[in-house]
Amino acid sequence: MKLHELRDNDGATQKRKRIGRGPGSGMGKTGGRGIKGQKSRSGVAIAGYEGGQMPLYQRLPKRGFTKPNRKKYAVVNLGLIQKFIDDKKLDAKAAITEDALLAAGLVRRKLDGVRILAKGDISAKVTLEVTGASKSAIDAVEKAGGKLTVTAATAAE
Repeated sequence: MKLHELRDNDGATQKRKRIGRGPGSGMGKTGGRGIKGQKSRSGVAIAGYEGGQMPLYQRLPKRGFTKPNRKKYAVVNLGLIQKFIDDKKLDAKAAITEDALLAAGLVRRKLDGVRILAKGDISAKVTLEVTGASKSAIDAVEKAGGKLTVTAATAAE
């Protein structure tokens, strides 16, 4: 195959619909907008407009608050760590740090740190050093004979 022989599969692309280009196009004259009315005219933005009545999104009360500086953690489950140890992608003998999890491909990026959750079970005796962990995850690792160290100031939540 040569470069000039490359092309899309049949049906992969469609020609652009050209509106208002005569009656033969099937989209001429009014261009699919119907006749008269606000929506047939240009410069119309009426999404959520309720004919003068107070729109629903304005009638409902505002609730809650989004913290602007909240931390976002990369979440890892214990079951996945065990799977990666079984597949020889992680070394259970050495201390498993956030960088080791990143290198193994268990997390894509660290964000504000890595947080361990207790989904799945772990049987390997591991030493984990992460930013955060749930109480049940810490218990599960210690039950398996390992150690989970939380390095962040805010310990188990």
